[in-house]
Amino acid sequence: MAMRRWKDSPAQVKLWRLLIIVVALAGFSLIGNGVWIKAKAELAQVLLDRAFAKTVSGEVDVRPWPWADISPVARMSVSRLNKSAVILNEASGEALAFGPALVRGSPMPGEEGTSIISGHRDTHFSWLRYLDTGDDIDIKNARGADQRFRVTGMRIARFDEANIDINSFGQKLALTTCYPFDAKTSGPLRYIVEAELIQ
Repeated sequence: MAMRRWKDSPAQVKLWRLLIIVVALAGFSLIGNGVWIKAKAELAQVLLDRAFAKTVSGEVDVRPWPWADISPVARMSVSRLNKSAVILNEASGEALAFGPALVRGSPMPGEEGTSIISGHRDTHFSWLRYLDTGDDIDIKNARGADQRFRVTGMRIARFDEANIDINSFGQKLALTTCYPFDAKTSGPLRYIVEAELIQ
């Protein structure tokens, strides 16, 4: 039995074939985009680690790559979860694609007030859901000084009702990310981990 050539196929068969090709290409595009986002986030952390090491050694305004408009200001780690990330100087939309970042106007970790650090729930801050009250969060600042914060609680709030006071008394830390963690679209809720300086 001879196979029909494309130009000899009925219109419906051509339409179905075209539809299958379009759906397959869309699927590959979505998968590729997801892989690209994860790969970019991981590669960025390697380059940011190098830039942060230079910052700690005394270099000023170190850029992780030549065209970057971000720079590392600290490194955060949670030993119990074996997680670590370089903290960027400003939490703009583009910066958050590369790592967690300090929210503009909030103090540096360890300074008086509440330092707010935001990150994406599906990359750099996906592990926030596993933090427990009493966990330690270690932060090394750009001068190489180590600070230890202890988690005091977690809560969920709307982004416009988070009530995080950057001018609060003491040295506090608030890690924020979108919520729920498994959502496919952004929404108004934020997951907030609160901690206080203990060392």
